[in-house]
Amino acid sequence: MHSYRSHTCADLNKTNVGSDVRLSGWVHRIRDHGGVLFVDLRDHYGITQVLCDPDSPVFSEMEKVRSEWCIRIDGNVKARDESLVNTKIPTGEIEVFVRDLEVLGASEELPLIVFGDQEYPEETRLKYRYLDLRREVMQQNMTLRSDVVAFIRKRMWDLNFREYQTPIITASSPEGARDFLVPSRLHPGKFYALPQAPQQFKQLIMVSGFDKYFQIAPCFRDEDPRADRSPTDFYQLDVEMSFVTQQDVFDTISPVIAGVFEEFGSSRKVDDPAEWPQISYEDSAKWYGTDKPDLRNPIKMQDVSEHFRGSGFAIFANLLEQEGTEIRAIPAPAGGSRKFCDRMNAFAQKEGLPGMGYIFWRDNGDGMEAAGPLAKNIGPERTEALRAQLDLGTGDAAFFLGGKPKNFEKVAGKARDVIGDELNLTDHDRFAFAWVVDFPIYEKDEETGRIDFEHNPFSMPQGGMEALESDPLQVRGFQYDLACNGYELVSGAIRNHRPEIMLKAFEIAGYDENEVKNRFGGMVNAFHYGAPPHGGCAAGIDRIVMLLADQQNIREVIMFPMNQKAEDLMMEAPSEPLPDQLMELNLRVIPQE
Repeated sequence: MHSYRSHTCADLNKTNVGSDVRLSGWVHRIRDHGGVLFVDLRDHYGITQVLCDPDSPVFSEMEKVRSEWCIRIDGNVKARDESLVNTKIPTGEIEVFVRDLEVLGASEELPLIVFGDQEYPEETRLKYRYLDLRREVMQQNMTLRSDVVAFIRKRMWDLNFREYQTPIITASSPEGARDFLVPSRLHPGKFYALPQAPQQFKQLIMVSGFDKYFQIAPCFRDEDPRADRSPTDFYQLDVEMSFVTQQDVFDTISPVIAGVFEEFGSSRKVDDPAEWPQISYEDSAKWYGTDKPDLRNPIKMQDVSEHFRGSGFAIFANLLEQEGTEIRAIPAPAGGSRKFCDRMNAFAQKEGLPGMGYIFWRDNGDGMEAAGPLAKNIGPERTEALRAQLDLGTGDAAFFLGGKPKNFEKVAGKARDVIGDELNLTDHDRFAFAWVVDFPIYEKDEETGRIDFEHNPFSMPQGGMEALESDPLQVRGFQYDLACNGYELVSGAIRNHRPEIMLKAFEIAGYDENEVKNRFGGMVNAFHYGAPPHGGCAAGIDRIVMLLADQQNIREVIMFPMNQKAEDLMMEAPSEPLPDQLMELNLRVIPQE
C-alpha cells in the first residue's frame, strides 16, 4: 500500500465496503458521540467520515487529535445505516473504521477556523493565507481559476494561436500606471522595469512574422488598490494578430470569452457574442455614465437640456448658459414615490453633490400628474415633453443631474446602478457584454491647456495621418474595451505600426522624435523594416474569475494577494534591504521625514 493513501477523501463509495484503505488529510471536524469519535477527514478532493471507538487499537491516540491536524489513517470501509446516509457528499454512503493512526503534522491553536463560514478581518486572512486557502470556498475559487486558465489555453490553441513568453525584466514603458523599477548591479545607476504588459514585445513578435500570439502573461503595475484591481501584479490573456481589422479581433476573442462564461458561469445566461453591441465611448458615457456599462440594467440616461433651457428652474437654466454644460435624466420605471425619490436624493448628497432633482408621475384620481419641486418650477408643458421623451408613465420617476459631464457622469452612473438594483430592474442572472469603441486618443488639461494621451498611445488613429492634422480632441482611435456587468474585462487596439504616424501622434502629445526613439527605440526601429498591420487585446484573468466566482473582491480569487496597502503580510513584503545589498547595487535609501 502507498505510504500515505490508497484513495482520496472523495473516492470511496458502497463498492468499497469491506476494503482496507489508507487515507491522509486534515481533521475537518470532530464529534464525540458517547465515546465514539466521528472525524470528518478532508483533503483537496472531498471529505470522508472516519470513526473510532474503544475497540480501535488507536482510540487513545485519536482522542488527542484536534482540528486541522494532518493525519494518516488505516481502516476498514463500512456501509452507513440508511438513516445516516449523507447525500450531500460523494462518500456519504460509507464510513471508515480506524485501525491505525499516524500524526503527520500537529497544529497549534488556529488563528482562524477553517470549518464553517465565520468571517475574519482581511488582515488576519492574508497573514494566515495558507489556512484561509483551506476553506471550501477558497479551494473552489482557486480550482475555478486553474480550470479557466486551462480552458482559455485550449481554446487559443484550437484557434491556431501559439503561446510565446516575453521578458519579465525589461525597459520602462508608459502603460498608464507607475512602473516597478529593478536596480541593475552590472550597470550602476540604471534600472530595469517589470513589464506593465507585454505590449511592445507582442507587437515585435508580429513584426517578426509569427502572425498569431497569445500568452497567459504576468503584468506588474504600481497602482492604488481597489476591489477589482490588484495593487502589484495580475495575469492577463494577452493576444496579438497580424493583418487584422478591429472586427477581426472582436470575432476572434468574443467566442473565447463567451465560452469561458458559458462553461463556468453556473447556468447564468450569456449573451450571444454576435449580439454584443458596439457602443462608442462618447455614447457609453452619455447613456451609462461610464466606459464599462452594466447592460443587465436596462436604464439608459438621456440629454434633456432643451427642456430646462430658459425654464423656471433657475439652477439648471443658469447652468446651461455656461459653455460645455448639459442636463441628463436618469429614467426610473416604477420609482414614482416621494419616499424613493428622497432616498435617491440622499444618495447623491452622500456622493458629494447638493442633491438630484426629480419628477415623479402619479395618479391623482382624475388622471396622471407630475409631482416634485422640478415639475412645479418648469410647468406642465415642459414636464409633459420630458415624460414623452423618456417614455415614462404613471408610477414612474426621473432624476436629473447637470453641469459639465465629466464632473457628474461618475455619480450619474452610480445612481443608475442603484436605481436598477433597488427597483429590481437589473437581471442578476445574466452576463451582459458590450464592446466600447471609438476611444478618444487625446485629452486636454483644463488648467494648463496641454494635450496629452487619454488612452493607449500605441493605437492607430482612425483616419491615419490625415486625422492627426485636425483638432486632436476629435481624433478617435481604433481602440476598444469589452465590458461585462460593469467591469472592464478586455482592452485592446489596432496598433499604430507606421513610424511617421506614430511620431506625429507623440508630437501632438508633446514628445519630440528623440524622446520617442529613446523610450521606444526597439519598436520604432522595427517599424522601419516592413511592419505588418496588427492588433490585439488583453483580457484580465483575475477579473474574469472574480465574476465567475460571484465575488466582489479580486483578492478572493488570487492565491496570495497583497492587502489594501500593497503589503504581503504573510511574507512581510516589502522589507528593508540589507546594507550589503544596497552597497552591491550602489543605492542609498533616503529616510522619510
